[in-house]
Amino acid sequence: MTSYHRRLIAEKEICRVKQLFGGHLSLGDYDEQVAEAMAMIYTLNKMTLASMPETVIVA
Repeated sequence: MTSYHRRLIAEKEICRVKQLFGGHLSLGDYDEQVAEAMAMIYTLNKMTLASMPETVIVA
């Protein structure tokens, strides 16, 4: 995977976060903003995981 491809995927995910949670961080301090962004990403991952179908192997 090239660095361009990784950057494209990262930018797409940031776009998803901005669409769901708004385009800005509400807290003022840098450390608080980092924590807020991590909470947004954690929530997005939980939402994505909840919407994925469960795979069952049928023998």
